[in-house]
Amino acid sequence: MLLLAFDTATPAVTAAVHDGTTVLAESTSIDARRHGELLMPAVDHVLREAGVRLDAVTGIVVGVGPGPYTGLRVGLVTAAAFGDALGIPVHGVCTLDGLAYAAGVAGLGGPFVVATDARRKEVYWARYDGPRTRATGPAVDRPGDIAAEVAGLPVVGAGAALYPEVFADVRPPADQSAGALAALAAAKLADGEEFLPPLPLYLRRPDAQVPAAYKAVLPK
Repeated sequence: MLLLAFDTATPAVTAAVHDGTTVLAESTSIDARRHGELLMPAVDHVLREAGVRLDAVTGIVVGVGPGPYTGLRVGLVTAAAFGDALGIPVHGVCTLDGLAYAAGVAGLGGPFVVATDARRKEVYWARYDGPRTRATGPAVDRPGDIAAEVAGLPVVGAGAALYPEVFADVRPPADQSAGALAALAAAKLADGEEFLPPLPLYLRRPDAQVPAAYKAVLPK
């Protein structure tokens, strides 16, 4: 097994190579506006660091969100292209599940919450009973609207740090790790679990909208 994993659903543009047992190489850059510029160099870097060729990869693991439209589609389109070109499966994993798994590696049990920044003063979030057990979500909400549901629970993810009045017990990790995403996928493959389809989990309409007063111009 040789997995190439990446996720662009958050400001963390992250890629990793995993051999089914351990992370061979990982690269993460935090930049909310340069997913398209940073992903392929990150993939190239981890492949070279791991000492493997792209055509040796046996599976692609990609974070499917939830996340903003522009960044999320970069990873998903790249995953689809690799899968088609190499003739290998593309395994979709919820981005929040990757953060939850990383939290478990860091020693957090359960229950806890994962929250990432959804912009518009909202968070993408889910509640977990354990690192591999999602109890609710994913969903997108204003933090104040879910205060009662998350009260008293530890929270991981960069979205939590933006709203300390709601998320009082913020724990690491803050950012997505493709290494953790790949490790979770390897565990799921070993256990025969199903994956999500490699399709975007937006949860809401994109920020970019066609103007309501748009006027069609017809040729004369």
